Amino acid sequence: MDVNPYTIDISDQILEDLQHRLSHARWPDEIPDSGWGYGTNLDYLKELITYWQNDFNWKDQEGKLNELAHFTCELEGLNIHFVHEKGRGPNPIPIVITHGWPSTFFEMHKIIPRLTDPASFGGDPSDSFDVIAPSLPGYGFSEASKKSGMDVKAVAAIWDELITKKLGYSKYAVHGGDIGAGVTANLGYYHHENLYGIHLTSAIRPAPYLGKNSAPLTDAEKLHLLQRQDWEQKEGAYGHMHRTKPQTLSYGLNDSPVGLAGWIVEKYRSWSDCGGNIESKYTKDELLTNIMIYWATGTIGSAVRMYRENNGEDNAQWTLSENDIVPAPTAVAIFPYDLSTPPREWAERSFNLKRWTDMPKGGHFAALEEPDLLVEDVRAFFRGLR
Repeated sequence: MDVNPYTIDISDQILEDLQHRLSHARWPDEIPDSGWGYGTNLDYLKELITYWQNDFNWKDQEGKLNELAHFTCELEGLNIHFVHEKGRGPNPIPIVITHGWPSTFFEMHKIIPRLTDPASFGGDPSDSFDVIAPSLPGYGFSEASKKSGMDVKAVAAIWDELITKKLGYSKYAVHGGDIGAGVTANLGYYHHENLYGIHLTSAIRPAPYLGKNSAPLTDAEKLHLLQRQDWEQKEGAYGHMHRTKPQTLSYGLNDSPVGLAGWIVEKYRSWSDCGGNIESKYTKDELLTNIMIYWATGTIGSAVRMYRENNGEDNAQWTLSENDIVPAPTAVAIFPYDLSTPPREWAERSFNLKRWTDMPKGGHFAALEEPDLLVEDVRAFFRGLR
């Protein structure tokens, strides 16, 4: 099977080097009283870094992560890391859950037990899943590709091989958001014969056919496209950098833990339903555990490079042809503070849509921010497809 148990074990040398770098940070200035208006707030980042130095205990967090069942497996020449937790119920079905950026598999740690053991969270045991939560190639504990082309379509093919060939499941469910939604959509298109269905928290890829024979855009769809344009103008600079010059960016982020934290933490604040108070949704330990996975593995460069890979292939402009849709049965859950909040009719142009949920709260990192809302929607959708 070539599937090997794995234990997370970051060396003392890496942790000691981190402490040295944190204690020798060279801080920039800031416009007084500018808050977060120019980017990551200086006072908050200093507070977070002080906590990282003095109070954050990686070994405690590492121990909690190792309570999950970790494995590695060679796929397409890469050593891929994944969590594989078996369901506790009468007939669990497998589900692959894929994270995005700037997340890691850690984003999924709250929904994994809710999916595997629903009875322990007030649910029905018959809704149980065997959960497979991989780390994207070049993210955290999964090896980075040394060749170009490791985009979401390529990852989808790797995931299908992992599930059907290495783990031996004949049919499986899929969930993803952000880059994970791109992987999930590609699974739903190119590997749909192996799927129960797909569940998404983002429905912007593939782009629908909008040719002469397509239905006119509704007012809601027009507003959606304007919202996307406005978001790209105000918030999309990071993505443009990732897509165009990821190598240039990686030197600073891979060398400075303060720079890495500043690059990531601003996204958790901006992209969440937190009202400007990031710690109303995430603890410092949660923020730093995610950051630590990038830091300890030195993978922030390979992670942001995936944007370039996705931009260099048809997935960047993946547009369906006339009368074409993603054939897998599809559910979409829209969280109101996500980066993109399309109307239902937009998703219906691209997907075999069977379920649509407008969530009452939550943002981009749904699995970490609103795990109960997300899991209940996943359970409800696949309940009718088992």
